[in-house]
Amino acid sequence: MTTAETTVDPVTTAGLAPATEEPLLDGVSLAVLAHAPGVHPVWTLAELPGGLRMLEVRADGAPVEIRFSVPLGDAAGYWHPQGSWRRTLLADWEGRSRVSLVDGHAAGCLYDHGGATLLTFAATDPVPEAELRFGVSEENDTHVVHLRLPAARQAHRILLVPRAPSVARAMRALRSWFDAELAPAPVPDAARTPVYSTWYAFNQDVSATAVETQAELAAGLGCGALILDDGWQEGGHGRGYAGCGDWEPDRSKFPDFAGHVARVRSHGLSYLAWVAPLLLGSGAACHDRWAACAPAPSGVPGAHVLDPRRPEVRAHVVGLCVRLVRAYGLDGLKLDFLEQAMVYAGDGAGDVGQAMVALLTELRAALETVRPGVLLELRQPYTGPGMAPFGNMLRSFDCPADATANRVRTLDTSLLALGGAVHSDMLLWSPDAPVTTVARQLIGALHSVPQVSVRLDRVPAAHREAIGFWLAQWWAHRELLLDGEVEPGRPDELYPLVRVSAGDHCLLSVHGDRVVPLDFSAYRRFDLVNGSDRDRVMVEVLGGGGEVRGVVHGPDGRIMDGPPSYLPEGARSLAVPRGGLVSLTITEGPR
Repeated sequence: MTTAETTVDPVTTAGLAPATEEPLLDGVSLAVLAHAPGVHPVWTLAELPGGLRMLEVRADGAPVEIRFSVPLGDAAGYWHPQGSWRRTLLADWEGRSRVSLVDGHAAGCLYDHGGATLLTFAATDPVPEAELRFGVSEENDTHVVHLRLPAARQAHRILLVPRAPSVARAMRALRSWFDAELAPAPVPDAARTPVYSTWYAFNQDVSATAVETQAELAAGLGCGALILDDGWQEGGHGRGYAGCGDWEPDRSKFPDFAGHVARVRSHGLSYLAWVAPLLLGSGAACHDRWAACAPAPSGVPGAHVLDPRRPEVRAHVVGLCVRLVRAYGLDGLKLDFLEQAMVYAGDGAGDVGQAMVALLTELRAALETVRPGVLLELRQPYTGPGMAPFGNMLRSFDCPADATANRVRTLDTSLLALGGAVHSDMLLWSPDAPVTTVARQLIGALHSVPQVSVRLDRVPAAHREAIGFWLAQWWAHRELLLDGEVEPGRPDELYPLVRVSAGDHCLLSVHGDRVVPLDFSAYRRFDLVNGSDRDRVMVEVLGGGGEVRGVVHGPDGRIMDGPPSYLPEGARSLAVPRGGLVSLTITEGPR
């Protein structure tokens, strides 16, 4: 163990200051350095209940660098919360990230071509700003992860999961630990219900009359909540954010905002409004008053970012959110662009994560006094374990009309999400699209809470039939889809075959030309969803086969010719239309 140099990082990790490596776990080696002269960190590894390991590093209050090194073996990919589409193996000169409470988490998982994990870790403290370098060390034929953590009074603690058969299995172990340690916000039933969102349907061109029309139709199709997105507020036009800051209803669009909210709620829908409370636009009436508290431009056009480290900013944000909920009878808020606070990370004026903890703790407590069971939607990238106390609807990042991205991002979110229900991005398609496209969008969101965002009064009746059918299927399987054990496979393959199970029930959604295993020895009931581009699904019956009772539905819910009454062990093709599903119940075992 040595003291790390404080020079600019070299191109590859092989050029960093050397440090003595020691065996850690399952072939993983560890080196620990302190970023302070004369400090010699020490580490211990303890086994926790359930088989997890806890690495503790003590460094006398100095910043530390924790280096993991794993022989490449048959490594296939590296998953981490900020990975997006980069989930194969990167070179260590490329793999870098900075994380904090509202932007990812210091966690990662290296896995092999069989899907088994080689290294799974997560920092137990999700708040502080941390830096990571990771990737293949070309010089050493290893995969490395270097985690740099700021100074702390207490020991730095890292969770490690011994090798597991899949990434999802390893992540379940991490979630179990975080769930016991943190206090997730209550998740009312309204957070676990399909949503109608105005964003893709209207963008900023919303009005009370138009939204109320959609609300009535959405309620009839199976939605239980409505989110009024950007455009309801004064200055909400032009697709920029120069008007953000005042958060007053645009009276030309919503002459009686409270009355409008009440009318929507009369259809049985919860009502949430979009707000970006940290954005301050140059066109806002309050701009001059708050400009000194928002010195840094945001990453979105037309707005600066209020600095959450300032107490007056936190009080302002809490006050405006409470005012909106109280004055207009809202059930909750869609909190957008919280990750923009990271523009202040590393400037030496205080930790952004700590400030956001203070802000969000005050905000949730204040809102709960006004609206017990308040609904708060958070969005990638601020959906990690540390955000569990602050929100109960966790939405995937924007991916308009992209069913594949919705599937991948919702499953990515669910790997580390605690407490809150994972929601899809809003579903969008063209009114002239075939009904199979509608079904594909809904199937892409199946393993989450779906959010729909098309003009329901303008799409064909066949589209509404498909929406109603698939939302009815979602409701019928809600507990299985949201609470069952999910196995989506390898992250680098983009989850083409997703299995979720509970008891003797198994639902499988297939999104490519894959052979789907039906294990009759493990489950008695199967629902097989065809999200592929073929009008058949290849299955392999395991466990001896047997007699089945089944029904096949098309993409709009129409009943089609049923499956064979007997499925012997082995491979065969089942006629299931694209965008449809087959439900099978085993009535008798092998003959």
